[in-house]
Amino acid sequence: MATSATPSAPRLTPAASRRRRPLPIFTWAFVSLALLLVYNLLFARSFFLVHMENGRLVGNIINVLHYGSFVMLLSLGMTLVIATGGIDLSVGAIMAIAGGVSAILVTNKDVLTGQAIAGHSAALALAAGLAAGIIAGLWNGVLIGLVDIPPIIATLILMISGRGVAIWITRGQVPTIASASFLSLAQGVVWGIPNTILITLAVAALAIVLVRASALGLFIESIGNNASASTIAGINTRLVKIMAYGFTGFCAGLAGMMDAALNKAGDTSQSGMDIELDAIVAVAIGGTSLVGGRFSLIGSLVGALTMQTLKVTIQSSNIKPEFNFIVEAAVVVIICLLQSPRTRVLIQRFFRHTAKERP
Repeated sequence: MATSATPSAPRLTPAASRRRRPLPIFTWAFVSLALLLVYNLLFARSFFLVHMENGRLVGNIINVLHYGSFVMLLSLGMTLVIATGGIDLSVGAIMAIAGGVSAILVTNKDVLTGQAIAGHSAALALAAGLAAGIIAGLWNGVLIGLVDIPPIIATLILMISGRGVAIWITRGQVPTIASASFLSLAQGVVWGIPNTILITLAVAALAIVLVRASALGLFIESIGNNASASTIAGINTRLVKIMAYGFTGFCAGLAGMMDAALNKAGDTSQSGMDIELDAIVAVAIGGTSLVGGRFSLIGSLVGALTMQTLKVTIQSSNIKPEFNFIVEAAVVVIICLLQSPRTRVLIQRFFRHTAKERP
């Protein structure tokens, strides 16, 4: 008896396979940054001018990297917690805590009496600031990973109370930093390159290697896609979440100390104010899914650079200051829409329909 042949699946040629291969998730971040750079090349060529001044590279590009390093640092940690399906609204408060702890150790005046005192070493201040940031991050991780408090609530608690803790640490004062070694954290240079840029690149390289060289990246993506299935598969989801928030605390603590060194004081009432929003936007621009799962550390770095480049571009243009936030918001909305799979499908349908109507 003859049997009907089972239809075989269509074979893809190498060319068709390349056409169907999805683009990297950070593609639109690079495109957005490239468009901003092209705009400056056409209308503000001074943006690319870089020169040496007092042993330090000076120029708009250097400013973008220098001042954007804070959001870049925060975006590294924010990427990992968002990829697990969480969020961290407390990174600004953690910056204030770390900056306040380190500043109070290296100040040369008592914050209450104003009398001269002998400050501690920069190494102790650095260790204490990092420890404060990591502990704050682990606190979030424990509340979320072990106590099962929703991330937005757990980090909101520290966002509100953390700044109060930072202000209490400095007794409501703004301790000035007298240690030249500590100030070099943000004001020093190596071969003309600001230390802030080098530190950020070092942390980024460490994070990328850690995620790619181990199974941590796969665990994070798995938890973000389906935490219950990940637990059944044997992944310690609680530990991974605690590690992700601990790393975010490390990044925020380091950014807080860099901010204190840049301002030569531990201004706990202003340090990191609303910066968590910039970090979340940078992660979104970089292509990381805000509901968890897929993520890109490189994309988040490019997203942070895109945001800082946009700010510098607006400042150097003839746009009125009151419209700055409107322009920034409009650009961010456009970038996020371009990254949306639904938007891309609609654009493809539009071009296909237009092509069919051509004679």
